[in-house]
Amino acid sequence: MIKSPLVSTAWLADHLDDPLLLVLDATWFMPGDTRDAAAGYAAGHVPGARFFSIDEISDHTTDLPHMLSAPADFAVAARRLGVNAASTVVVYDAEGLFSAPRVWWNFRAMGHAATFVLDGGLPRWIAEGHAVETGWRDAPHGDFKARPEPRLVRDLEAVKRTLDDHAAQIVDARAAGRFTGEIAEPRAGLRGGHMPGALNLPWSALVADGALKPPETLKAAFEAAGVDLAGPIITTCGSGVSAASLALALAVIGRDDVAVYDGSWSEWGARADTPVAVGP
Repeated sequence: MIKSPLVSTAWLADHLDDPLLLVLDATWFMPGDTRDAAAGYAAGHVPGARFFSIDEISDHTTDLPHMLSAPADFAVAARRLGVNAASTVVVYDAEGLFSAPRVWWNFRAMGHAATFVLDGGLPRWIAEGHAVETGWRDAPHGDFKARPEPRLVRDLEAVKRTLDDHAAQIVDARAAGRFTGEIAEPRAGLRGGHMPGALNLPWSALVADGALKPPETLKAAFEAAGVDLAGPIITTCGSGVSAASLALALAVIGRDDVAVYDGSWSEWGARADTPVAVGP
């Protein structure tokens, strides 16, 4: 039986007082969006939730956006948020389902399997009449320890090898126009197009009303995009955020071994030594 990476709002409401539960608001907005995720958190969040900043809790030794932190640095940040080794972590965002999967993947890449995404996110929580809390909440430090899972992460060199040896399918979560190169990238200086041989399945095609579509619909969407659900898969996108949405959807249908290319197009599209294809 498949254990879903999603939890319902009803489940969360029933478990809010569980001392082992740790809820994280992982709201993040695309470059150019003037909304302030931290201010939104302060204005209203799930009671007891702490704010996880995708940009701050990242690798600051690179100019690539919100890359996965070094394990020791991630562990310090997680402990400051109150995460313990025994915590059940539930992540949500204010869009319903957009940036929360990235933090779900971050924790899984650091070996914390007991991490889940709130189905429908904050919008569903509020729409159902559940209470919200305002302001900022300080938390006692936890004892989280990072135990990296390299199988869930791919870097530039690994993706290059994959293009050469075809050992895995590369599935791009960007909008179709960005994949074909017909629409400019939101980040300056990036070429348009995609990795030769990559498949395209926009993450937005998997979401309705701020939640993932039913498992059978997700499976059909991947198959229609040409993905062999029995074979190895690497997901990619613009900067590694929506690639995690594809990984989450795949986990819902039983593929919890999917890797994310962390640098994604922010890295690939900025370099002169990486092949790019345009068109479908």
